[in-house]
Amino acid sequence: MLSLQLLAALLLLLLGLSSLQAQPYPNYHAYFTAAPKSELKWWQTGAFYQIYPRSFKDSNGDGVGDLNGIAASLPYLKELGVTATWLSPIFTSPMADFGYDIANFTEIAPIFGSMADFEQLMSVAKQLDIKIILDFVPNHSSDECDWFKRSAAGEPEYKDFYVWHPGRMVNGKRMPPSNWVSVFRGSAWAWHEGRQEYYLHQFVKKQPDLNYRNPKVREAMNNVLRFWLAKGVFGFRIDAVPHVFELAPDAQLQYRDEPRNEWVNDPDDYGYLQHIYTVDQPETINLVYEWRAVLDEFSQQQGGEERILLAETYSPIDIVMQYYGNATAEGAQLPFNFLLISDINNSSNAEAYAQTVLKWLQHMPKNRTANWVLGNHDQPRVASRLGTDRVNMLHMLTATLPGAMVSYQGEELGMTNVWISWQDTVDPSACNSNSSIYERFTRDPERTPFQWSASTDAGFSNASKTWLPIAPNYRQLNVEQQRGQPLSHLNIYKQLLQLRKERTLQLGETEVKALNGAVLAVKRSHPQDLTYLTLLNIFDGTETVNLKEHFKQLADQMQVVVVTEKSKLKVGDLINTTALQLLPKESLIVRTASTYYTYYTNGEQRLLPVLLNYLLLAQVALYLSHR
Repeated sequence: MLSLQLLAALLLLLLGLSSLQAQPYPNYHAYFTAAPKSELKWWQTGAFYQIYPRSFKDSNGDGVGDLNGIAASLPYLKELGVTATWLSPIFTSPMADFGYDIANFTEIAPIFGSMADFEQLMSVAKQLDIKIILDFVPNHSSDECDWFKRSAAGEPEYKDFYVWHPGRMVNGKRMPPSNWVSVFRGSAWAWHEGRQEYYLHQFVKKQPDLNYRNPKVREAMNNVLRFWLAKGVFGFRIDAVPHVFELAPDAQLQYRDEPRNEWVNDPDDYGYLQHIYTVDQPETINLVYEWRAVLDEFSQQQGGEERILLAETYSPIDIVMQYYGNATAEGAQLPFNFLLISDINNSSNAEAYAQTVLKWLQHMPKNRTANWVLGNHDQPRVASRLGTDRVNMLHMLTATLPGAMVSYQGEELGMTNVWISWQDTVDPSACNSNSSIYERFTRDPERTPFQWSASTDAGFSNASKTWLPIAPNYRQLNVEQQRGQPLSHLNIYKQLLQLRKERTLQLGETEVKALNGAVLAVKRSHPQDLTYLTLLNIFDGTETVNLKEHFKQLADQMQVVVVTEKSKLKVGDLINTTALQLLPKESLIVRTASTYYTYYTNGEQRLLPVLLNYLLLAQVALYLSHR
């Protein structure tokens, strides 16, 4: 029989455990030994942050952001909790499309700095444990690229580096090889006087398309990847992937015309044609697999954490899913999920949101990783598209869904589009139109300088004129101002990135439901940890919902974890799961209180039920009372 002293010691131990449970932090876990390492790779629950370098931070006063400005601002990304940042193009370019027209794929554009500046940026990022992702622009180069000059001159090594064609003779007049239209309006073919042939450009004329049917082109671009991998980058965002191949010419070396879209009457408009020969060709998917093989080979040879590909494609969902890979080849780890951009608008109800989220999850191949994107440098800002009063709820959604989340600079502040006059417009997509219709095509409004503070030029620069105008609301909306407001967009975003580290949100199961027309709910659960619910009231009415009617095994009460300024609730409050009232545009995250003590022994996780503690205490007390 146990001695009285031993029983007393046991009682004290159990009382100590009970005191842990009594702490005001219901997610507290007592770790008796070091926790095991994460079961996921770094990118699978990563928070990715896009930097548009021209607009992030200007270090030399020329009105244009640069590498030194980014390096000096990386502590801000660390403050946010960002895993990795991907930089829009920083390479040598005449800037006809602001860096997406590359003259040298392995040089830094002087306007952004030097290779030494880039290496310093990499050093700072490594110290802060922020991974750098670069933009890879494979579809085209600049017409000022040495490759194009040599190709135009007919040099044998480069003669077929680009897509050339002598054109068609129609009634004795030389015409473009096909009716293909550029994304930026007008014919996709341009005549080159020196070579006396047309070249293909699916974007602006100064962006000739590379010919990926030439193995030398594929190897040259593979070497571009290898060059930057050797510099220490952790991967690439692949630009405009669906365009890299076009239908090959027929036996007579002619290209087919694309069919009309009858509802578009402007022959210069990209929507005038159905692009069945110039995008989403079957060879494109295999090319992405080739690039993945280059990254995997480098990782195997050099070691370290996995290098990744993020693929930009607005293709139909069945095609997008092929980018992940197949039974024999790996593809892009994260084909960008743009459904929250393309399928959701200001009037979308909770059912539309649920269907949009489930569309990706249900189509995604097994054992792949989802990702959630709200915006980028080519799309109107989410705060303008869906409303500033929905910014926090959308971040709650993307932060608590499974997989990676991707943010565009300024989204964490709720930055909005800025109206840009025709005179100040610089985007070639708009400049190729006219003053009457340019606003349909311009991307300048979402590219304006980042708003750091209420000082001159929003703290972005000290130049007399910045490359794009500063938002007029920068004194009221900036980093410094929001740091001091507990429920600002910025501080809620930071809370969410910290919350994403919880095991349930990294490894848990996911249920997504529309509770009614206005309320969307996301349940994340893990059999050995807490359950989380994200609740969004999308519209302007007050809604009362019974959570237990929609989700199994919910407690009668749950605890509030994250709130916004729309809520009367506070963090730590308990909510009634059978009758929860949500105010207009209110969003919050709640969780169950912990019912287990989590501890680790010999590298394995073990759980001790709280109820068992109290049963043991009761037995000890009963025994002692009869001594």
